[in-house]
Amino acid sequence: MTREDFLRAMEAASARPREGIGRMGEKSVHAVLKYALEPHEENHEIPLGGYVADICGESGVVEIQTRELWRLKDKLAAFLEYCPVTVVHPIYTTEWIVRLDPETGEVSRRKSPRKQTPFDVLGELAPLREFLSSSRFRLLLVLLETERQDVGKAGSRKKERLDRVPLNFLGEIDLGPPEDYIQLLPDMEPGEFTAAELAKRVKRPVPLAREALLTLRALGLAELSGKRGRQNLYKLCSREEL
Repeated sequence: MTREDFLRAMEAASARPREGIGRMGEKSVHAVLKYALEPHEENHEIPLGGYVADICGESGVVEIQTRELWRLKDKLAAFLEYCPVTVVHPIYTTEWIVRLDPETGEVSRRKSPRKQTPFDVLGELAPLREFLSSSRFRLLLVLLETERQDVGKAGSRKKERLDRVPLNFLGEIDLGPPEDYIQLLPDMEPGEFTAAELAKRVKRPVPLAREALLTLRALGLAELSGKRGRQNLYKLCSREEL
């Protein structure tokens, strides 16, 4: 995907019927990515294997999943029986939060303190790890700047998510064979480490690091190497071992 593809898709997505936008997930992100990857609508929403593929063409299926990758498990199993599958997953590296106060009509805008990183996807992939070594499986991470649109009273934690709108295309990471996933890992000192040490290194929660290690072991990029007290020890496999 190029920036030109993204800008063209923004125009195409904005021209689509507005029914169903908001209150039904991140529809704008999904629509823009779909048009950016396949501008020809005749290849959109194609029935296959008892499911509907977002995009289906000569090169296979493209399935866009904006959140909760585990939801794709049954779809992936069905689609991979027929053809190659590319899963497209956005990473919101920069996000702005726009909130509309329904009582006053006041609109506020601020930068979210939370940032997603490409490493995060390793944790999300743990439920799909049985598919990752398949030569038919590919993962495309699309890095985006987005605007999250909420409705809620100022100062209240209660809010309703309306939509998430893509603002800028910041790049992509194309992941095919297992060794490609090395680029999601931080630079690590040689030797053994615990899940907690990995979490500290990537500045992520320990449960996410544990899930990421399940994925890395399934990819053959890490292995269990022993114990330090009650904690498991891991080590990364070298490029020569791969």
